Amino acid sequence: MSASHAVYSLRLHIVFVTKYRRKTLTSELLAALREAFAEILNDWRCTLIEFGGEADHVHLLVGIHPALNLSTLINNLKSASARRMRNRFADHLAKFYWKPYFWHRAYYVGSVGEASLETVKRYVEAQGTQEKPRKAAKRPPPA
Repeated sequence: MSASHAVYSLRLHIVFVTKYRRKTLTSELLAALREAFAEILNDWRCTLIEFGGEADHVHLLVGIHPALNLSTLINNLKSASARRMRNRFADHLAKFYWKPYFWHRAYYVGSVGEASLETVKRYVEAQGTQEKPRKAAKRPPPA
């Protein structure tokens, strides 16, 4: 992705767990969460790359914009998705919570790259060592 003066590739793996680890997430609720997260992230100039979950937690793979405040984004994802799910699935969630709960307050977030950590470490360590010869550009033979 790119902005006016930057090219970036920032991806996060985010995990949210239901309050008290209750198994509240049905397949219908998970589908609604996928849609809600995609909409919320789009409003934040982010993209939902992948989504999955089980009865008591969800995983999101998210592409983010570099100007974001990460904790603000996470809190907004949790609060907006919880509000939408409590409104849409009120009867179902009332079986599990007598207060307006949905997500546990803790979460996991980790950065994800296309290269492994070991590959990046080797690349950074090799900087400034010795110049490697460049490959000559392949040119078509003269006609």
